[in-house]
Amino acid sequence: MRIVGIDCGSEKTGYGVLESDGRCHRLISAGVIRTRNSDPLEQRLQQIAIELRRVLREFTPDSFAVEEVFHAVNAKSALKLAHVRGVALLLAAEAGLEVSEYSPLEVKMSVTGYGRAEKHQVQMMVHSLLGIGPTFQSHDATDALAVAICHGTRASLPLHAGARQ
Repeated sequence: MRIVGIDCGSEKTGYGVLESDGRCHRLISAGVIRTRNSDPLEQRLQQIAIELRRVLREFTPDSFAVEEVFHAVNAKSALKLAHVRGVALLLAAEAGLEVSEYSPLEVKMSVTGYGRAEKHQVQMMVHSLLGIGPTFQSHDATDALAVAICHGTRASLPLHAGARQ
């Protein structure tokens, strides 16, 4: 199955595309959509939408996975994150994809086996599971791949354990 994972952010939105049979995962593409903090929010959301549409069109995923919102530094940050998630969820719906959401704990458990793993531990395991070196300049792409790996692993389990669809 081809999976796109998204790590939402108003300045940097990471995406990761991989093929997975639930046990083996193969990297197809990953990257970061960067916006300028100085641009109005609506322009940043438009830029994110344009780039995510391109990713969905180019890689034609079977599944769409995103991390649940768990906290933000402040209410303003949480609202911006919610707007970006809304754009991502809308684009998934437009593409006819079911959305699966995972908590940060579920993502970390799937990738490292430990729900309280540090960011660098998640990154090391993503690189190890995909058989790639530390090639990404941003944690956002790696985080998006971790979400995709989590979905690939959990979607292959009976009744899609852990997925909220």
